[in-house]
Amino acid sequence: MILLVTPNLRAKECAGALREATGEEVIVAEDLRRAAELLRKGSYEAVVLDQFLLETDPDETEIVMQHLGTAIPLQVNLAISGMDRLVREVRSGVQRRRREEAAAREAATQALHSELNGTITALLLSCEMALSTPGMPVAAVEKLESAHKLVQGLRAQLGAAK
Repeated sequence: MILLVTPNLRAKECAGALREATGEEVIVAEDLRRAAELLRKGSYEAVVLDQFLLETDPDETEIVMQHLGTAIPLQVNLAISGMDRLVREVRSGVQRRRREEAAAREAATQALHSELNGTITALLLSCEMALSTPGMPVAAVEKLESAHKLVQGLRAQLGAAK
């Protein structure tokens, strides 16, 4: 979803062009106060801010910026920008956000994979060392073998998820 913040008379026209170009729903806020309300209530991929509003109300701008969440802010001067430029800038910003999000997700997945792999290795070694202990009761051996099989299954699942 994209939030377009502008008092510009062409707001609906701009929203339609953005919707068509990006395939995203576009919500229009006529001022920064309304934008802050919408940002508190929902999540947006991008927030397109009319430069006119940013220059006329810096205090409200700060409030909006605090509520962006993961949305990418895009400043556009709608008084002089054509529809093509607006669409190009927003499309580029949304694509950049998606690339950054995918890269962050991949990095988090790799970090988690590495951490889990180390823990699984430690569990397998602990089970194997415990199983090699002489004179263990049969019930304890059975439970350790069961735990060992579960951890091996977990390692297989982790390998398949790669």
